[in-house]
Amino acid sequence: MKLLPNLNPLRFLLTIPVMLVHIPEFFRNRGLAAYNEGVIFHKGREAVYVFFVLSGYLIIRLLYREVAQKGKIDLKSFYIRRILRIYPLYFLILIVGFLYYRVVLSYMGIPYEADYDVTNALLLYVFFLPNVASTLYQPGGAIEILWSIGIEEQFYLLIPPMLAFIKKKFFILSIAVLTVVYFAVFASDLFPFLRKFDFLYFYFSTGGLLAILHEKYDVGNKIHKYLKVVILALFILYFFTDLIKGIDPNVYHFVSMILFSFVILTLSYSPVFIIRNKPLNYLGKISYGIYMFHPLVMQLIGFIMLKLVARVELSDITVILLSYGLVFGVTFIVSHFSYQYFEKPFLKLKNKFR
Repeated sequence: MKLLPNLNPLRFLLTIPVMLVHIPEFFRNRGLAAYNEGVIFHKGREAVYVFFVLSGYLIIRLLYREVAQKGKIDLKSFYIRRILRIYPLYFLILIVGFLYYRVVLSYMGIPYEADYDVTNALLLYVFFLPNVASTLYQPGGAIEILWSIGIEEQFYLLIPPMLAFIKKKFFILSIAVLTVVYFAVFASDLFPFLRKFDFLYFYFSTGGLLAILHEKYDVGNKIHKYLKVVILALFILYFFTDLIKGIDPNVYHFVSMILFSFVILTLSYSPVFIIRNKPLNYLGKISYGIYMFHPLVMQLIGFIMLKLVARVELSDITVILLSYGLVFGVTFIVSHFSYQYFEKPFLKLKNKFR
């Protein structure tokens, strides 16, 4: 299947706000100089929400096309593909993270408060409820990064089986009703745990709804190019200004899920520009690793910087530049090798189930 333009670079660009939130927070907590002045340094969660929309857009689009071409959804193949793409890196980070916080830090004589029920926490992570585990136990940033992956997997445990029993002509209505009803329940006080644990399924379903609307009505190609410019301008303002600061949380989520869905549509079909830069496209391919590895890399760079600052007098700006440069650089290198030598064998096997 032909790849949609711009989405790989977008994946990479979305990892940047996530890292810009975590890096200064991590180094400041260790008594090192840090810089996070600027709106973009506080948009990590919003970047993850765009990932949610993008995931729903692509996966539900594939499911719709599968029904259109084959008359049904092959659930077995779908879940094998998900397992081969998501599980290897997810469980690698989970194992390494728990060993780091529970064993390595203790061995190095570094105190770390971990007074929670390890068995309960592990069970929640293993059964893809990391958003619950991270909220309840806060086991450490290198593990807590898994929260968003869990929400994604929860959504895909629920939606494909539902769509498998729905006729293609009812896909749009079904996903639209699901999105509206679920958002209304989420926004109410009926089940407060949905907000507490970030069960943000409406981002995925909204992205999926726009994908099917395009498949059926060619919506993406019918949006005027000037309107596409406006949509992208609003997206940029969203991340670089306080455009939505202080608004009601429910309105915030509603605006976000609608805007992000149209941004994906705008970038995918008759886009006003196409990013053909090979490094950016490759960084997008390894963005899953960048997202997953950067908290662990921060731990390593944190130790190095503490040792360096103890021995050499460095200005604050030097510490800040080194911190950002080393975390970004080492994360890219680790993610490259992870993609080439750890993830790729699983991806090749995954392609056999397309």
